[in-house]
Amino acid sequence: MVLKVADRGRISPFMVMDVMRSANEQAQKGIHVLHLEVGQPGTGAPAGVLEAAKSALVSDRLGYTDALGVTDLRESISRHYAGTYGVDVDPDRIVATTGSSGAFVLAFLSAFDAGDRVALACPGYPAYRNILEALGVEVVGLEVEADSNFQPTPEILDRAGGAIDGLIVASPSNPTGTMVGRDELAALVRYCADRDIRFVSDEIYHGITYGVPAETALAFTADAVVVNSFSKYFSMTGWRLGWMVVPPDLTRPVECLAQNLFISPPTLSQIAAVAAFDCKDELEAHVSRYGRNRALLLDALPKAGFSRLASADGAFYLYADVGDMTNDSHAFCRRMLAETGVATTPGADFDPARGHRFVRFSFSGATDEVAEAAARLQDWLA
Repeated sequence: MVLKVADRGRISPFMVMDVMRSANEQAQKGIHVLHLEVGQPGTGAPAGVLEAAKSALVSDRLGYTDALGVTDLRESISRHYAGTYGVDVDPDRIVATTGSSGAFVLAFLSAFDAGDRVALACPGYPAYRNILEALGVEVVGLEVEADSNFQPTPEILDRAGGAIDGLIVASPSNPTGTMVGRDELAALVRYCADRDIRFVSDEIYHGITYGVPAETALAFTADAVVVNSFSKYFSMTGWRLGWMVVPPDLTRPVECLAQNLFISPPTLSQIAAVAAFDCKDELEAHVSRYGRNRALLLDALPKAGFSRLASADGAFYLYADVGDMTNDSHAFCRRMLAETGVATTPGADFDPARGHRFVRFSFSGATDEVAEAAARLQDWLA
């Protein structure tokens, strides 16, 4: 018997998860693995979130919530926009989601039809591309370089060729950590508005910046789809909770999709996450640690031979051009893991065409582990 496997399931894997599995297999053999492959904070949820979760476990039934999320959480997110960005966002436009991944699925399903063309930067987060392809949406890869800070510009979009139905911008971005400045973001928003292009802004690394704070697309338009998450700045990856801000024309379509696809986001996570906005001191201490780790690697990696690095203005990644060392970043990362115990992610995960000569380092873990990884790499390539 031969049963059909749907084509939509034949998308590329999220390679960083495969790398993490290999690293865990090495660890099970007794090898001390240093994890610079996964973009996951090395700390757990803030103390206030844990206390709120404990209380909810005792006192709350933890049944389904509204598909758009509990009112307290949506109102807390609205206050977050007012306090952080000076932007008023109606809680009715805020949707709690099952991680940012759930938000991207809802955003893409509600905004784009099969056959539409959506542009995104390459290198960029691979799940954008893979989800869009699974939905039958054509991905228009924008090959960005250091001269545009690895971010799209109107000029680059003009060279894309053909009509575009959507643009995804991430600032700070994964894997490069680069950001779009205020004027540049405003220009991209205007470009899309003038051409009826749906603007999707990935803001999940907001709060994790080194110098200039990140700008929200909501400062320039109410028509953007904005995605954020409790995973990165709020250090709550396993709680699987994110949110999106949607324009009025997408509110009901997103709600209907959420009802049918997810019922509701995790109830315990929603209740506990309200407390996250009162944990700023703890969260800012994490960002200070990321800053120390970043400075450490910016000093140490060039000494190990990794001298061509993206600017890393935010997030917790360094994207290194290793074209002078290898033309196969997969093999290079496998060898690095086997010979040094340092796990990193090959660039092909983020850029299918040119990623064979790039490697991503995550510095979200403990500083002593980041320092040890840098020392091992210096010894390895000495």
